[in-house]
Amino acid sequence: MPKVLIIIGSKSDSEYAEKCEKQLEILGIESHLEISSAHRHPKKTGKLASNAESDGFDTIIAMAGLAAALPGAVAAHSNLPVIGVPLPAALGGIDSLLAIVQMPPGIPVATVAVGNPGAKNAAVLAARILALKYPEIKKNLEEFRKNL
Repeated sequence: MPKVLIIIGSKSDSEYAEKCEKQLEILGIESHLEISSAHRHPKKTGKLASNAESDGFDTIIAMAGLAAALPGAVAAHSNLPVIGVPLPAALGGIDSLLAIVQMPPGIPVATVAVGNPGAKNAAVLAARILALKYPEIKKNLEEFRKNL
């Protein structure tokens, strides 16, 4: 069963995680949510990312606002695909978007739109990645696309 780890930096980011979880469920993908700030809980964040693959996850979605270091910190500790969702903050999310998309060579983070559209698209992008390995997800994704 395909499984996605969702990490948010703060409980206040839960509304975005819920949109993502709902979209993953529609696509037949199990998810697990963790709250772990890259700045306030760096060891926990590193451990979550480092152990994600051995814990059975296929990809990671990380959501963050402001300095938005979480997706990059997660990517630094895992070889799984990491999808970053910039969240609205001080500059309407532009600050978060730029922080996530500007990763150094060798530590990529796939980055989607700011806020709720990005949260939903992160789930769809995860499904596209998982469809390469899981035929049932490919079928679910094709059905989803037909219904758009």
